[in-house]
Amino acid sequence: MSLKGANSPTRGRRLRSTGTKARARVSNGPNSLIELKKQLEARTRELAEALEQQTATSEVLGVISSSPGELQPVFDAMLEKATRVCEANFGMMFQFGEGTARPVALFGVPQAYAELAQRGGHVSEHAPVMRVARTKQMVHVADFTNEHAYAVERHPMAVAGAEIAGIRTLLLVPMIKHSELIGAIAIYRQEVRPFTDRQIALLQNFASQAVIAIENTRLLNELRQRTDDLTEALEQQAATSEVLGVISSSPGELEPVFQAMLANATRLCEARLGILYRYDNGLFHPAALVGAPPALADFIWQRGPFIPPVGAALDRLLQTKKVVHTLDQAEEQVPVPWASLVGARSISTSQCSKTTSWSASSPSGVRRCGRSPTSKSSWSRASPTRPSLPSRTRAC
Repeated sequence: MSLKGANSPTRGRRLRSTGTKARARVSNGPNSLIELKKQLEARTRELAEALEQQTATSEVLGVISSSPGELQPVFDAMLEKATRVCEANFGMMFQFGEGTARPVALFGVPQAYAELAQRGGHVSEHAPVMRVARTKQMVHVADFTNEHAYAVERHPMAVAGAEIAGIRTLLLVPMIKHSELIGAIAIYRQEVRPFTDRQIALLQNFASQAVIAIENTRLLNELRQRTDDLTEALEQQAATSEVLGVISSSPGELEPVFQAMLANATRLCEARLGILYRYDNGLFHPAALVGAPPALADFIWQRGPFIPPVGAALDRLLQTKKVVHTLDQAEEQVPVPWASLVGARSISTSQCSKTTSWSASSPSGVRRCGRSPTSKSSWSRASPTRPSLPSRTRAC
């Protein structure tokens, strides 16, 4: 039995044509090996990029959690990760204020341009960073050499940016807190190559983290300040109670009262030494010493009652009846004995009552605080034997 048309030329051509079309579909269709390989490579790159961005974000969050109250390590880490992951050449973080932008963190910036930026100065109103300040929107510049500030205005900072730092493509993302612009993150390339959507999203994420870090630091510092204020108030209350206890346990005795009062004042003010004087008949009489080394103690007791030189702290106290705070005794025109004997620098002198004043000083380091000079105490020597106080001395 034979098949009809088995040897027909037409049927052979149909079979060959069908096979050719099938092979074309295999080689040119979406499921071809070449196309699949390209898709796999693209997905692999996307996955690697996503993992790198996630790792960078996690590292920045780690720095934030390990640096409570410190912003500079956070800014530095954030800028380094953003620059590296976004394939930029260098980066800068700006803080806005007084009509200009001030860099607060730099990474990889060419030295000459970094020095110029840190010196500050006027920034062109056409500069990309000032556009961010006006619009509070992201600014993405494909080629900086086409910008008005460089191509038309020829502003010195813009010229330096293009010709010294080699800026071409740049991306600026604002840092916004409650609709208020507080800063911006900028990354720069030294070639014309715009940033991808993923890279833009990453920089925006870093900007949001920076705002959170700034707010957390502000809240933490406020909490620390309140804690310090409460601790200080409790210490002052305890010191007052201690002095009142000495007064009640020493009826008719002024020396232990003065000593306890001066010791507490010196300790609370974090001074190294303190001197308490009586003022009677135009003379200052030493009444108590705390933390004075032997050379100074001997001088104070041997000198006895005295009239302070004109312009000295005690003289100014007599004239003004106000606290006299000497930030650096080395800059004063009238020298005091404890400056030469023990190197006292910061000195606070205040009136205590009708006839008594006390003076606390800090022998080393010039440091200011809210009430008096401060410097950690390192002396604990007892004062030498001194004469007893006259019965007419009045307590504070």
